[in-house]
Amino acid sequence: MDAFPGGGSAITTILVVSDTATSAAWYRDVLGAEVNRTYGSSAVLRIFDAWLLLVEEGGPTPDKPDVHFTSPDDPGRVAHAFTIRVEDCDAAHAELRERGAEFLTPPIHRPEETRCFFRDPDGHLFEISQA
Repeated sequence: MDAFPGGGSAITTILVVSDTATSAAWYRDVLGAEVNRTYGSSAVLRIFDAWLLLVEEGGPTPDKPDVHFTSPDDPGRVAHAFTIRVEDCDAAHAELRERGAEFLTPPIHRPEETRCFFRDPDGHLFEISQA
């Protein structure tokens, strides 16, 4: 029997945010995430079919002695982004704008896809894309 990945394994994306309560509310209200639980300065969210852990900035700990968690310091430089595939990019764009998402541009229509981008309160980049 393999020890990794064992039964029941799942992957969780960790996002460093400046304020957990503000970000959890944004993910709940704008993207429809379910807040599974909160503890300390962290929140565990279920979004689409994935887990998202929101944590606040912090320095090294005994289990990660030379790691600093920081939220994005320059929204114009991206090291990680999310793509959400949708059936109708224009309709999703309109609904997400009503919920408070602020888009960089309206949807751009190309022969192979329609897409547009928005950010969460800390600058993490999201794309909605229609193939």
